[in-house]
Amino acid sequence: MNARQLEVFRAIMRDGSLTAAANSLAVSQPAVSKVLHHLEGQLGYKLFERIGGRLTATAEAHLLYSDADRVFREIEVLKDLARTIGERKVGLLRIGASMPVTFSVLPKALAAFQQGHPTVKIQLHALPKREIAEQLLIGDIDLGLTLSTIQAPTVKSEILASVGIVAVMLKSDPLAQKAEITAADVIGRPLISYGSNASDVGVPMDEAFEIAGGARQINVQISSSIAAAPLVQQGLGIALVDGLVEWSQFDGLVAIPFVPALMMNFAISTNSARPISRFYRPFLKNLRDTVKVG
Repeated sequence: MNARQLEVFRAIMRDGSLTAAANSLAVSQPAVSKVLHHLEGQLGYKLFERIGGRLTATAEAHLLYSDADRVFREIEVLKDLARTIGERKVGLLRIGASMPVTFSVLPKALAAFQQGHPTVKIQLHALPKREIAEQLLIGDIDLGLTLSTIQAPTVKSEILASVGIVAVMLKSDPLAQKAEITAADVIGRPLISYGSNASDVGVPMDEAFEIAGGARQINVQISSSIAAAPLVQQGLGIALVDGLVEWSQFDGLVAIPFVPALMMNFAISTNSARPISRFYRPFLKNLRDTVKVG
């Protein structure tokens, strides 16, 4: 039973005659009769008998009807969804984002995006950069947001902003009154920061300390800057991390620019080997506007 046969069968059951069914379907009575004849031929049994000049449904037809009616309604819902998607009223945007991005610019960008696209569903995966790259390559996400560009086959990255390193510390720290923090200021202090192999800033930070006559002694090594907040609050050290996160949102903490300026690249990445989401460009505009305001 195909969709057209299902529609005709349902109309005959509902309307009680071939003529009435033809009228409701806006087709000719012979066309309805032909579809019914083909359906009964495929099934191998009669669905309707003419008794006393009236078309009467058989027991088999009654057995089929409730499920046939349910399936038809589901098809209609699917058709309506397909039309709605075609009109760009609904859709899906799958985002992979590093934790610092998730806790900073992303919520504002998504809020702006959903004002213009209220029926678009968002799937957000907060992941490390390596897993974002993997999911881009296999097609599980439409775009990735990271604090350094992704170097992988077919992945295309666009830098949205350069983000400087800051020193995050307790407001009660003696250094908290300074306008900027240098490597010399924190030599000998326990540090919370990225490892030397961290892309973009690991090696430059080590070099800044060497020039200042010391070494960057990491007390707690982290892979995501957001993890530094509770560590600094517990007095485990000063964090040298990205300035993308709004560190003032954490009680008792202050973020001061680190000099010399060491920059990380906030980037958006897509897989050029896969179709780009039709919601990518409007979301990208909201993201750019958010970064600009920030």
